[in-house]
Amino acid sequence: MSHKRAKDVLPDELIAIIQRYVDGEYVYIPRKSGSELSWGEQSGARETLDERNQEIRERFKSGWRKEQLADVYHLSVKSIERIVYKRE
Repeated sequence: MSHKRAKDVLPDELIAIIQRYVDGEYVYIPRKSGSELSWGEQSGARETLDERNQEIRERFKSGWRKEQLADVYHLSVKSIERIVYKRE
């Protein structure tokens, strides 16, 4: 989530109205209903993890041991098990 200066994005009249209620304080304005993003969509983290997990599943299917995968990906064996045994 980024921060924007009210003066840069809102008309002066609207800023004056908002100042009547919260003068000099921080205000969070949530996204409009229906335009929310799921975790990792904006940053690309979800896609990166999905690609990594697919690579882990492929290596597991090709014979890599869970312990090897845990070492290579810096994850616990339990995390590797969750990834390789998860139903898609």
